[in-house]
Amino acid sequence: MSFAEVLPLVFVMVAGPQILSAIFLATSENWRRNSTAFVGGAALSISLVVGLAYALGVGAAGQGASNTTLSAIVLVALLFAMVHTYRTREESEPPRWMGKLSAATPRFSFRLGFLLMGFFPTDILTSVAVGSYLAARDAPLTDAVPFVLLTLFVLALPSLVLVAFGERAETFLPKARDWMNENAWVVNELVIVFFILMSLNNLLG
Repeated sequence: MSFAEVLPLVFVMVAGPQILSAIFLATSENWRRNSTAFVGGAALSISLVVGLAYALGVGAAGQGASNTTLSAIVLVALLFAMVHTYRTREESEPPRWMGKLSAATPRFSFRLGFLLMGFFPTDILTSVAVGSYLAARDAPLTDAVPFVLLTLFVLALPSLVLVAFGERAETFLPKARDWMNENAWVVNELVIVFFILMSLNNLLG
């Protein structure tokens, strides 16, 4: 899979409560273990969904699936994400369960990463698209590794920033978290539109 194909997929995976959860956990009391557990749970669920979709798609790989399949499915996921982001734009408060993240445990963080990245509607659709697409092209499952690793890197980014910048990051991350709570939908919509145009170009080109 090319970087141009992977990048919009990764954005769909992390946009919304996923990246917000990563930031909340990076500012929690036990942030090192919580962030590690969150990324670990995400790694397991993403890998399982992609692998299962790949295994189920192998039998259909010889049916001449179009190379535009991934772009079409990603476009649907992006449109879904765009509508969802717009409909929830006026929700000034984060989901109720996010209130638990400041005092989260590694076990809770692992479970959150597993469920959020494996079963959130846009995430499961995107992971299934990746596995099915690789199977349809008769490509090895290892071709999904860049997609999985880049997604995990983005989720780990808040804690990596904290490790790299120390006290400055401890001041910056809470501000970034609060700003994203208030303005994330605008940024998300602009980026989603960009990736929709990219997907349309791949689909029509």
